[in-house]
Amino acid sequence: MEHITLLLAIVIVTALVFDFTNGFHDTANAMATTISTGALKPKTAVAMSAVLNLVGAFLSVEVAKTISGGLVNESGITVEVIFAALVGAILWNLLTWLIGLPSSSSHALFGGLIGATLMSVGASGVNGDVVVTKVLLPAIAAPLVAGLAALLATRLTYKLAGKADEKATAKGYRAGQIASAGLVSLAHGTNDAQKTMGVITLALVTGNVIAPGSNPPMWVIVSAGVAIALGTYLGGWRIIRTMGKGLTDLRPPQGFAAQTSAATVILASSHLGFSLSTTQSCSGAVMGAGLGRKGGVVRWSTATRMFVAWGLTLPAAGLVAAAAEFLTGQGTWGIIAVGVLLVGGSAVIWALSRRKPVDHTNVTDDEIGEPAGVVTTAMAAISVPPTAGALAAEDLKTTIPAPAGSSAEPASPAAV
Repeated sequence: MEHITLLLAIVIVTALVFDFTNGFHDTANAMATTISTGALKPKTAVAMSAVLNLVGAFLSVEVAKTISGGLVNESGITVEVIFAALVGAILWNLLTWLIGLPSSSSHALFGGLIGATLMSVGASGVNGDVVVTKVLLPAIAAPLVAGLAALLATRLTYKLAGKADEKATAKGYRAGQIASAGLVSLAHGTNDAQKTMGVITLALVTGNVIAPGSNPPMWVIVSAGVAIALGTYLGGWRIIRTMGKGLTDLRPPQGFAAQTSAATVILASSHLGFSLSTTQSCSGAVMGAGLGRKGGVVRWSTATRMFVAWGLTLPAAGLVAAAAEFLTGQGTWGIIAVGVLLVGGSAVIWALSRRKPVDHTNVTDDEIGEPAGVVTTAMAAISVPPTAGALAAEDLKTTIPAPAGSSAEPASPAAV
């Protein structure tokens, strides 16, 4: 570490800040369903998730290798490029957290790296085949596979349970849900903490601190694991409420099926080096579990907003990172300007979040109402309006209080 310059140190700190935002942005992936079904208290859930995220950071470095030596070409990439990429990723993470949408921190980082690299060295700096095979294809496949697995697992769970009393089996399902939530947290640490390890390793390579192709140093693994664990413990309560209450209403069997399916997909992809989005995997699993229960529903207006955020994440973070890279390319004043914009933008977003705070005390409140969709609006438009007599009777009932001790029901014609 004796060759680390001031700019490289700033980039490392910025990468750890991104890791911190990744932690609280993605806490919902592991714990939203556990909290919404009452299997764990909110603070207990995020504490458990934080510990397991830290443990997961030490289990593998395959995803880190994909980022540090595969997504972009190390030759021609400067420390300023990585700084600009992180700025784009952090600002998108904070913006989607503010509006409570579970977008992908992974894709924000990828978009930032791609956008800054394109601005710096052009298309030759990005490995298109790696982007397609290890980023774009898993982004499409992960939510579909996790959703289908959760749907089938939910139906199988209810079929095996047969006619058993749901209240009697709820305790067992909640125990299983806690275990599966722990597995998701472990998988999240294994997958997402490595992304920051990869970025820091890439910065160290571009700064000539370590040789190209090197594994992340131990201090990088430890710092990335601690940063994501601290962010997880802080709790991204806005996104937890969206995933736990906004997408669908989950019961313990569904929560267990959703989390087990998501954890399986994430761990398998980490083992293969596919840097997929844990957010997309877990969100897909939640929707699959919602559809798997007979009578279950998915709030498609919330899901649609989430899909739009997923589609915008890569290009939006890329555009911000490209603009930041343009400024950093102007010299020292440009780097300072980007740093000021990052701090100022983060402060504004935090101040806006204080207008309507969400924390562990109100995260399970049923305050997320789904706006009326096209079908609801159309049905209201064609409904037969009440008659004038019915309206008058209703007005009398709501404006004239009933005498004390009398029945609230209107008198019958025979009694008049």
